Amino acid sequence: MIFEQVRTGGDRNFGYFIADRAEGFAAVIDPSGSAGLFFDLLDRHGCVLKYVILTHDHFDHTGGASQLASQSSALVVMHKITGDSTDLPVDDGELLSLGELELKVIHTPGHTADSICVLCGDLLMTGDTLFVGKVGGTDLGSGARSEYDSLHKKLMTLPGETRVYPGHDYGVAPSSTIGHEKSTNPFILCRSFEEFVDLKANWAEYKRTHGIA
Repeated sequence: MIFEQVRTGGDRNFGYFIADRAEGFAAVIDPSGSAGLFFDLLDRHGCVLKYVILTHDHFDHTGGASQLASQSSALVVMHKITGDSTDLPVDDGELLSLGELELKVIHTPGHTADSICVLCGDLLMTGDTLFVGKVGGTDLGSGARSEYDSLHKKLMTLPGETRVYPGHDYGVAPSSTIGHEKSTNPFILCRSFEEFVDLKANWAEYKRTHGIA
């Protein structure tokens, strides 16, 4: 496997490049307005772009997707809730073949209704659902409830050694593990949904009192 975490600019955005070395097929996750960086990776590794996967429909993640797709044979992949705005609509649990690799779609609504994470082996690209030491922004009602359930019923059930690669460099490190987030992320450590919402509502004060940037 070829795997690269790419700093795409914007608001400390990350995009991802995954390729099957044997068959030379590649996928880009969240190009985030920096299509050129991924064209360079495709050329460097001699790969054919098969998928452009978008973790959710926010422009700081989707920018560059149409350029990548229009200049290749790649399909734009998004959750099916986006309807006709994508080439390949997917749902929770679906598998995308990438040569000898499989990419598993995990629907994680909360930050947006269409949010997905992408699991490839022990690599988990979490978009804006889970950051290192933080979680994605939501309202304090139904969005927060959906995110809480997505985190605890889906992501935190993965093996502890699963590597977490977020959509933004908002934490103390560019990547983490599910095990580390379980033991250190204040949002994951909340003992109830009510405590989770309270932390969201008072996150600025929590950061100030705990010395978090």
